[in-house]
This record gives sequence, C-alpha cells and structure tokens, in this order.
Amino acid sequence: MKEQLSRGRDIHFDVFDRVIAAQEWGKPGGRKVLAIHGWLDNSASFAPMSNHLEDVHFIALDTAGHGHSSHIAPGLAYNIWQDIADIFAIADSLGWQEFNLIGHSRGAIIAALAAGTFPERIKGLGLIDALAPPPISAEDSPAQLAKSIVDVARRQDRATSIFKDADAAIVARQKGMHKISEQAARLIVERGIKPVAGGYTWCSDPRLMSASAFKLSQEQIEAFLGRISANCCLIAASLGLQKYIAKQEGLLGKISHIEKHLFDGGHFLHMEEHQYDIARLIDAILRP
Repeated sequence: MKEQLSRGRDIHFDVFDRVIAAQEWGKPGGRKVLAIHGWLDNSASFAPMSNHLEDVHFIALDTAGHGHSSHIAPGLAYNIWQDIADIFAIADSLGWQEFNLIGHSRGAIIAALAAGTFPERIKGLGLIDALAPPPISAEDSPAQLAKSIVDVARRQDRATSIFKDADAAIVARQKGMHKISEQAARLIVERGIKPVAGGYTWCSDPRLMSASAFKLSQEQIEAFLGRISANCCLIAASLGLQKYIAKQEGLLGKISHIEKHLFDGGHFLHMEEHQYDIARLIDAILRP
C-alpha cells in the first residue's frame, strides 16, 4: 500500500459565472475520473482513496457551496440537478466527451442521476454508500417547495459557528451525523474552514441545510437509473447508509451492469480502514 497523500493540486473551473474548485491527482492521459463528495464535505474526502488508483487523471470537485467553491446566487436552494449541470460543463471544459464518475453519499446520488442523464458519456460509475434520493409523491411536492422557500429565507444570512482553532472545528465535525475518525475529519475540515475574526468558521453555505425545492418521484428515479449504461459498482457501509440502500434494492435491477459490495464500517469507509479495498473495486470498473 502506498503512503497516503493528504491533498492534490488545487485547480478551479469557471462555470455559469461561478467558480468550482477542485483537487487533481495523476496526469492527463490517464483514465478520466471526476469525483463528487457528500453533503457538507469537500474534495478532500477522496484524497486517501485517490492514492490507490493508478493510471488515472483524477479530479475531485468541491461542489457548489462547499469547500473553496462559490456559493449560488441569493434566494436560491441547492438542488442536485444543478450539480449535474456543473459536472458536464466541467467535463466539456476539459474536453472529456467520455469519462468515469465516482460519488460518495449525496455525491453518489448525483453521480447516478448524472449517468442516467447522459448515459453515453459515463463509462464507469462508482457509488459509495448511497444509490438514489428518497422519492416524493406528487401530492407532497407543493409542501416541499414551500418548506424550501421558507428554509432558504431563514438561512440566507445566518451566521455560522466560530471555532477558536482548527482542532475545535475537527471535534465539532466528529460530532456530526455520521461517525468519522480524527484523521478523516481533519482532511475535510482543513479544506472546509476559513479564518474570521475570533478564529475560524465553515466555508460551506448555510443554505445547504435548507430543503430542496423539488424532489423526484419513484417513477422518475427509476427512469434515470434505467438509462445508466456504465459499468457500476455500489459499495455500502454496514454502519453507514446500508439500511437506506437496502430499502432501495428493487432499484438495482434498473441498472444494466451493477455489482454491490457490503463492508463492515461507517459512512466514511472510503477514507478510513477500507480505502484500499474500495479503490481496488472501483479501479476495476474505470474505463479509458
């Protein structure tokens, strides 16, 4: 096993009058890979695993509102279809007509829907501890939009927590929704905080905590997954989102080429004890 790398080369893309920041490993000429992190994380979540992938041009994005990337315009909610548009705009700017996608958590959901949007462009698809968004009924859509509008207005200018130093922010991150090791939390936090008067605060947009404006129905989710033609590897964590993935088992049959693997461990297993094993599984589905 190679020595773990803590970070890649910082790069950025100008996308729809916004800046999308990213980290880059490998070099042009290798297998083309874009990686999409989870909710309130950033591109650093792929640093450990990226070191175990060979012959790749690996670019992990800070999606809009996360890490070093721009926040979206005032008054708007964060919706996954905008991330999908960003993915293909970035691929176009790189000259990548065909490429591979890897996603973790929210990023896995985005990657799966992206692979169903332009299936001819995605050759390999790695989904880490998530598969699809929870569906919504048509009857619940008006209430969903109302909640989103109220949430966005309430969080638009909300102040975020201030930590005296990075270590305090790391401790706070470890108390989040999913258990995460100190080492993994440090990687994410160091890219996810910025200095302010009195210490440090989060770079992420508070509106990321707001409800989405719209969600997909079960039929729409099935339609997206049914269009995926990429070789797909789904990796679930026993102590992560496996219980939600298990409820979506019926969706696996919608994807023409998919294999599922279950690992003992938590939601950030790709950063922790299983980073090498997961990298090997994903490496096998990546295409030139």
